[in-house]
Amino acid sequence: MQRHFFTSDDLNDLERFEVELEDKGIHKEQIHVLSLDETAVGRHRNLHEVAALMKKDMVRAGWWGLLAGGIGALLVVGIAYALGGTQTQAGWLPVVFLALIVLGFLIWEAGLWGIQKPNAHFERFERELAAGRHVFFVDLDSRQEPILNQAVRSHPAIALAGTGTASPHWLVNSTHWLKRFLGETMP
Repeated sequence: MQRHFFTSDDLNDLERFEVELEDKGIHKEQIHVLSLDETAVGRHRNLHEVAALMKKDMVRAGWWGLLAGGIGALLVVGIAYALGGTQTQAGWLPVVFLALIVLGFLIWEAGLWGIQKPNAHFERFERELAAGRHVFFVDLDSRQEPILNQAVRSHPAIALAGTGTASPHWLVNSTHWLKRFLGETMP
């Protein structure tokens, strides 16, 4: 999948654009609007706002924390083994417990660091957002590209702002299926 970015200062046009894409078969979970004016986006019923978690770099930082925590945990286990700390009456239990604490602490710290930073995928739009424009993006697979190309032609005020890496196909489809399942089966 590929992510297509667009910018516009007209939320009404972006709403019509989103509705048009949804009418042609692109799921709501594939479409997002990023804006500093969350109140204005919230007033447009058909605009799918970017989730708060996606606005921050917490997930990416958490993965780095997992990597650092894994290395830290391996170091704890390796050092304890090399120094004979596992040969005590307590055995491996305190060593494994300390390794898990190191792992969890580094993931937590990385997440705290990431929650303070904007999502790395959206940094390039900081000027646009500060100028009051809105970023519209849609994740598409190759067979959906013609739908987007056709819809873009009928919205000349929406400017193409580039492409990027999209959410994985399995994640987008799982989110769509889950929302549909819960919406249809749960009152």
